[in-house]
Amino acid sequence: MPTFLQLKSDNELKEIIKTAFDMDLDISGDWGYTENSATIIHSSNTPLTQLEHIIASMRAYTEMSMTLEKKDRYGSINLNEKSREELHINSLTYHKVNYEITAMKEDVYTSFINEYKEESETKEFDMADHFKRRKEATLTRNEDYWFEVHQAL
Repeated sequence: MPTFLQLKSDNELKEIIKTAFDMDLDISGDWGYTENSATIIHSSNTPLTQLEHIIASMRAYTEMSMTLEKKDRYGSINLNEKSREELHINSLTYHKVNYEITAMKEDVYTSFINEYKEESETKEFDMADHFKRRKEATLTRNEDYWFEVHQAL
């Protein structure tokens, strides 16, 4: 399995997200790889679990696509929450969320999409085989994301 580099924000996470994703979030901290690098959520109008999923998706997309050479990039990146813990450490509240991340190399994903568009209506098209090969080409990762959550949320 490929290794993806952990992202660094140098306490500029809010600005990075604003620039890369055009979202203005009331957050600070880092990319949430550990308790010490948790993303701090100060406030939100978005339901908390939804906001956490959005931020974790941004991290995965940045790790697996935006920071890589074109030939190494992944597409069809999806996150599915697998588990969640609420931890109280030193009078702070953390959500430690584990996500299953699935993705496919961009060029491979594009070829599957094109194959489906061009051949799905033909008699020769084997849909079961098509989706079996897509599943085999899919990378699956399990990653934890740490969020520090202010009590007002």
